[in-house]
Amino acid sequence: MNGELRKNSAQVAPMHFTARRWLLAFAAVGLLASGTSTYVHYRLLQDRGYTSFCDVNATVSCTESYLSQYGSIGGVPVALLGFLWFALAALLAWVAEGGRGDARDSAPGYLFVLSTLALAMVLYLGYAAFFVLKVVCVLCVATYIAVAGLFILSGSLMDFPMTTLPNRLVRDFRRLLTSPVALVIAIVFAGGAATAIAFFPREPSVEQAPTIANAQKQAGAQTEFERWYFSQKIADPGVPMDGAKVLVVKFNDYQCPACGQSHREYKPVLAKYAATHPGAVRLVTKDYPLDPECNFNTPNGVHQAACEAAVAARLAARNGKEAAMAEWLYANQAGLTPQAVKQAAASVGGVTDFDAQYQKTIEAVKADIAAGGAINIRSTPTFVINGRMIAGSLPAQYFDEAIALELKRAGVKE
Repeated sequence: MNGELRKNSAQVAPMHFTARRWLLAFAAVGLLASGTSTYVHYRLLQDRGYTSFCDVNATVSCTESYLSQYGSIGGVPVALLGFLWFALAALLAWVAEGGRGDARDSAPGYLFVLSTLALAMVLYLGYAAFFVLKVVCVLCVATYIAVAGLFILSGSLMDFPMTTLPNRLVRDFRRLLTSPVALVIAIVFAGGAATAIAFFPREPSVEQAPTIANAQKQAGAQTEFERWYFSQKIADPGVPMDGAKVLVVKFNDYQCPACGQSHREYKPVLAKYAATHPGAVRLVTKDYPLDPECNFNTPNGVHQAACEAAVAARLAARNGKEAAMAEWLYANQAGLTPQAVKQAAASVGGVTDFDAQYQKTIEAVKADIAAGGAINIRSTPTFVINGRMIAGSLPAQYFDEAIALELKRAGVKE
């Protein structure tokens, strides 16, 4: 009997040893992927003209994911939070693989709890990317796989009931306080994390707006949104007001997911003002395709059918079908190719002379691009609301509030 127990122990130990090594490997993969993601997001915030190596096309694009409303939480990039999480996971995996005594036994349990929470987050982010934004971020997928691997392995390495984990945590925390090396590592990690979060650049548009969701108007004082809005850069897009009180100019790319999303979300807002204040709010859409074929400002642009899409919308407008063409383009962004756009121009927009009119029409598109370049447009969508330039799309409620503010400034009663 004792011989059988020794034999079983000999079989289990190597299995656990291999699993602990894989635990460390998955943590390292996640740390590398999230670290690279953090660097890419940092570069995007510092230079909107930057194109990362993982921007392959409109569907496989890290940029579309990072600069969307799902790319940050409370203004802090998800990539940075992921990097800090994987740094902590790597520490626990290191303890689980090479630590001693009780701490080594407890580490997989702590990692299992952390990876359970992280798995819920990556499922949400994955859904947002694949089904809402309809983009694939290669670096993000690598972190999703790493989290799933840590979840499975840490669960398999737990040799104790979950109910004992709180007592183990208290015990290990007390030991941490008595170990100078462990205490220094904990302090350095906490300090580094706080510093990184505090000093990492913030997205100047959509990511800032949600942080002021609970701002309440006080007598004689501006809301936080008003202070933020009126601090935005002033720019002249060269479009006349034509009698409107509020002029909204949108620099648009039909292959840009955020452009499609803002188009859908802003429709009810614009319809409301058209009903309550006829003629007071004017929307003008200018083409700014992120396609180097026609936009020399974006030599590394990834939207390879965006020039054709802009031309298709303009040609469809001759037949009174610009709105239908735009809806089709936004709805089919993931599969847009120059040939697909040409076919849709014929079937949706009634355009029978696409090739014949292309060169003439693309010059008009380039005129819009030049206007955007003159005010340093770097990304789409970019909105200019009565001269206030907003890079990115505001949540619909803040777009509504911006229009209301401008109407109030113009003396228009609600």
